[in-house]
Amino acid sequence: MIKEIEIVLLPEETAHPELLQKLAAQQLKTDPKRISGVKIRKRSIDARGRKVVFRLKVEVFIDENPTPEIIAVNYPKVTDKKPVIIVGAGPAGLFAALRCIELGLKPIVLERGKDVKQRRRDLAAINKQGLINPESNYCYGEGGAGTYSDGKLYTRSNKRGDIQYVLKTLVAHGASEDILIDARPHIGTNKLPQIITALRDEILNAGGEVHFDAKVVDFLLDAGKLKGVQLADGNQLTAEAVILATGHSARDIFYLLHQKNILIEAKPFALGVRIEHPQSLIDQAQYHCDARGPHLPPSYYSLVEQVDGRGVFSFCMCPGGIIAPCATDFNEIVVNGWSPSKRNNPYANSGTVVQINLEDVPGAEAHPLRMLEFQLAIEQQAYTVGGGQLVAPAQRMVDFVHNRLSADLPDNSYLPGTKSAELKEVLPTLVYQRLKQALPIFGKKMKGYFTNEALLVGVESRTSSPVRIPRDRETLQHPQISGFYPCGEGAGYAGGIVSAAVDGMNCAEAVFKQLN
Repeated sequence: MIKEIEIVLLPEETAHPELLQKLAAQQLKTDPKRISGVKIRKRSIDARGRKVVFRLKVEVFIDENPTPEIIAVNYPKVTDKKPVIIVGAGPAGLFAALRCIELGLKPIVLERGKDVKQRRRDLAAINKQGLINPESNYCYGEGGAGTYSDGKLYTRSNKRGDIQYVLKTLVAHGASEDILIDARPHIGTNKLPQIITALRDEILNAGGEVHFDAKVVDFLLDAGKLKGVQLADGNQLTAEAVILATGHSARDIFYLLHQKNILIEAKPFALGVRIEHPQSLIDQAQYHCDARGPHLPPSYYSLVEQVDGRGVFSFCMCPGGIIAPCATDFNEIVVNGWSPSKRNNPYANSGTVVQINLEDVPGAEAHPLRMLEFQLAIEQQAYTVGGGQLVAPAQRMVDFVHNRLSADLPDNSYLPGTKSAELKEVLPTLVYQRLKQALPIFGKKMKGYFTNEALLVGVESRTSSPVRIPRDRETLQHPQISGFYPCGEGAGYAGGIVSAAVDGMNCAEAVFKQLN
């Protein structure tokens, strides 16, 4: 017999796993000797009351042995099978490739950037010297933007596909089994590269192909059908299906599609700043304590407020994290955040953004690239105000609200450096005014949040793609071009690692149906 119950533990009790069986027996009013095992299925932290507790959903095995979970996948050989071109080796592209293999198709993955190991050198140049490689950076390269910017796996996209399959595949390739049970699963930038390498090896061992420094510069079209792609080195590759999984920052792809009169659409996105607090301050506010105990992880927060008919909300919160420079070209500033697996840095950061709608940008409803150009102009203005070499404009929180240039800036995690500036010189008025109103309200919701110890760093602009590539709801093909499957965040159909991975698998299944 298997019973599912909830068990509540104090933080210090989590250090004693043997307690679970005892507490389960008490709750079920049964002899502890009858319980052969207790499996945790979900784990979350509840900080709503005066005491912080862990809530565990568990399965209790009574008079029967737990079935061992085997998390492994055996992929067939596809060396001589039908090829499918996959443009981009982010989560959408990699999981599309793995699903193709399972379905008996041969994936040919083309990545404009470098493999995870080689990417590290370019990231070091970004952080230490403010030097951007437009083909290898925080956004471009094996694993996509998520590899070196955190690996948060939390998603609300439960209706899009099999989320547990994605998580179990990551576990099978080196991720901790904790991601299967935590309410807000997270891998960490320090661990993701090894997992991405293992996924690539899986593709290669099955007979698939993965090519780096393979930038797509043209699409090979014939009578409304996509026949293949041309690479920057002049090589052409052909296949009956092309999955485009290039991510939200591949602006050259959007320009190429527009140039070839392939239908694309302007899309709303969110814009704002990244806000950094001392992690200890967030812990005190969320855990109602003077100092976080050793059995609690660094705390996170989620804040949202309606201001003048528009949502202002926190986004991609990174406990114990670092603010990263995520520009993909010269003369622009883009910031994001990430955390290592232990989340043990002294700062907490989060994007805090406002939705930008089509009607906010003149011409956006008529021109598909207008939102992209608006986004780019803000990033270039941030670069100008910062003064170059990826130095980011920044302002203390209370100073921002009261229109004061900060006399100095606190120590912070943004390695290229920050410059005191009035962020109203960078942000659109509709964003600036709503942030000014929202931040004191957030301070009332969370004690200690509204403080001059907090730093606003500009700009957080790559929250999602400013362009959508339309596709048929049933076939997932572009409505004009057969054999063309827009996929993932860059096409406007995902938001994060897990939802992108799920969309990649969905596109692979759509290709399989079409080819068969």
